[in-house]
Amino acid sequence: MPTQAGHTSAIRAKKVIGTNVKDVKGEKLGQVEDIVLDKQSNQIMFAIIGFGGVLGMGEKFHPVPWSTLDYDKDENSYVVDLTKDQLKAAPADSIEELTRNDGLAYRDQTYAYYKAKPYWQ
Repeated sequence: MPTQAGHTSAIRAKKVIGTNVKDVKGEKLGQVEDIVLDKQSNQIMFAIIGFGGVLGMGEKFHPVPWSTLDYDKDENSYVVDLTKDQLKAAPADSIEELTRNDGLAYRDQTYAYYKAKPYWQ
């Protein structure tokens, strides 16, 4: 079923992982490295966006609320209304730390930072 932005409401995780993430100007910010699922609510907790670094060195991993990502079919990318500076200042850590203790610490920080409506409320 198409969503308001025209893409489907169901997608396989392996098609999302590796997809570029761009800002509204079309500049690449990073790519989706992983998706963290909340098994109790059956919601996507957040996407993990890899940002920065060169040849895998110095890359940061940012949890981003799924609701902030909008797929642009023409760009074959997710688009976020964020700048590089906003992303640099956002919560970030290793993927292992982002998902430690069911990801709850970063979930709360992430939704507060992006001022996104918490899916669990």
